[in-house]
Amino acid sequence: MAELQKLGLRSVPVLARGAKYTFGQSTKQIVDFLGLNEKAGPQLSADELAARVDKFMGAALELIPLMPADRLDTHVPGRPRSYRTLAFHLFRVVDAFVGANDGTTLVQDMFREEPAPDADTAILVAWGEKVRQRFRDWWQKGDTAPSKSLPTYYGPQTLHELLERTTWHCGQHVRQYMMLLEKEGVKHHAPLGPPDFAKLPMPQNVWDG
Repeated sequence: MAELQKLGLRSVPVLARGAKYTFGQSTKQIVDFLGLNEKAGPQLSADELAARVDKFMGAALELIPLMPADRLDTHVPGRPRSYRTLAFHLFRVVDAFVGANDGTTLVQDMFREEPAPDADTAILVAWGEKVRQRFRDWWQKGDTAPSKSLPTYYGPQTLHELLERTTWHCGQHVRQYMMLLEKEGVKHHAPLGPPDFAKLPMPQNVWDG
C-alpha cells in the first residue's frame, strides 16, 4: 500500500518500474510498458465479441434463477462478495461499457456498486434483462466503430479493446456462477463450455488462488 501511495494510486493491478507505472487492465498497455516483442490486442472481431457477451448474459439469465434464495447472502470463495452481488456485478460490467460509449468515463467505483440488500433472483434477472437489451440496442443502433476511443480510469481505450475486456470479465463471472451452483448442489446444463471462452484472455483459474 505504501508503494501504491508513493505513485498516487489506490488500487491494483498495477505494474511499476521506479516512478513509472501502467494499470494491469490492458494487455496491450502491459506489452508496450515492458517493451515486449509480442502481439497484443483482441483475437476476436468486435462482432464476435458482441455475440459472445450477449451469449454470456443469456447464460447468466438462465443460471441466476436456479440459486436458492437462502444462499444469496453467502460469500464467494476468497472475498467479501455475496452471490447476490456477483449476479448484479456481471451485468454491471456490461452496463458500464455501454455507458462509456455514451460518453461516461469508466471508473473503478462503477464496479463496486451493490444491488439492494433484499434483491431477489427476480429483481436480479429483471436487471440483467434490462442491461442485455440496452447492449443489444446500442450494438444495433449506436456508433460501434472498433477504433472509437473510449474514456477509462486507466487511459483511453479503443472500443475493440474495451469490448474484449468487458466480454471476458462478464464471462469469467458467469463461469464462477456455474461453479457456485454446483457448490450449492444445484444441477444445471452448463450453458457455457471451453469453446465459448476460446481466444479470450481468460484467467486460468475460476477463482483467485
